[in-house]
Amino acid sequence: MDVFEFAMQMEKDGEKYYRKMAGQAENAVMKNILLELADDEVKHYNIFRQFKDGDFSAVGEITAPRTTVLQNARNVFQQLSDKHQDLAFAVDVVSTWREAQKVEKKSEDFYREKADMESDADVKRTLHIIADEEHKHWVLIENVLQFLDRPRQWLEDAEWNNLDQY
Repeated sequence: MDVFEFAMQMEKDGEKYYRKMAGQAENAVMKNILLELADDEVKHYNIFRQFKDGDFSAVGEITAPRTTVLQNARNVFQQLSDKHQDLAFAVDVVSTWREAQKVEKKSEDFYREKADMESDADVKRTLHIIADEEHKHWVLIENVLQFLDRPRQWLEDAEWNNLDQY
């Protein structure tokens, strides 16, 4: 299995996982985050499929801002806070998000490792860009976990403002 086939499978698995989580989500705003993450995995899959087919035209396209999930997350969490007086979340929800975070870290590490081994400059750059996307997902999930742990205080913390740098 070449790097693109493996990457495609990772992205397909990630999409499946996020859609499964979204199907189990009890509130609509958390479901939205999960669906956006799944949609990002589909975008990554399609890029790798093009590469596998020898079409590297997507290299130029992916230099533009890619994921919108970080941009939308702050509004999502504010909506959650505004709609519910006492926010509490089940332990299994937290463990599911922790597992998702592990998957994002594994993906990021994989893409960085493969980029370091790649001789084609465009492919190398693309792998690093995808790794950066996976890192943004990791950061988002870290913030989701913090929110699940302490929802009211979390929205007031300055930490949330750091998401803009990713």
